[in-house]
Amino acid sequence: MAIFKKTTKEVKEQKPASKQKKTEIGLGERVNVLVRPHITEKAAILAEKGTYVFEVARTTNKIEIAKAIEALYKVVPVRVNIINLPNTRVFVRGKNGVKAGVRKALVTLKSGDKIEIV
Repeated sequence: MAIFKKTTKEVKEQKPASKQKKTEIGLGERVNVLVRPHITEKAAILAEKGTYVFEVARTTNKIEIAKAIEALYKVVPVRVNIINLPNTRVFVRGKNGVKAGVRKALVTLKSGDKIEIV
């Protein structure tokens, strides 16, 4: 039975996983970052001042949110703040339950920029 060994040239050509270039995140993956706009009275008041509120996925960070806003709405955010609301215990119809928590992003734009939320 023959054992095949890699030559030194083949070993040098293979790059370790840590040194491989990361691919750019596409538009389709950025869409999954933003779950939906968070539409409330308070969010409407903030929108008049240039800050928009979105519900976002649990695993995202501020940089990914900013890139998603730029890709979808063609505006560059000045600042992104994140709020994590925890799960809440509720008692409904004689049974205990859990109301799911949410992660919100407050996206602040320049004074002239606007986002049309339908």
